[in-house]
Amino acid sequence: MPGHTARSGLPSLSPREREVLAHIGAGLTYHQIARRLGISVHTVGTYTRRIRAKRSAPTLADLVRLSITQAGG
Repeated sequence: MPGHTARSGLPSLSPREREVLAHIGAGLTYHQIARRLGISVHTVGTYTRRIRAKRSAPTLADLVRLSITQAGG
């Protein structure tokens, strides 16, 4: 199924969403992420909302945990 991972059945994250997630996991603020990626803070928020919707990560702590599991697997 396109856009879904084979083993989990969850929608897969886009490369940019994975990049934003990695920066969140590294402890960067939305402003810092925006500067590093050359995008607006609003766009960082959009990517974060998409990640939260795809992975059911309602809190910042959930996003950091998700970042750790993504990096390890």
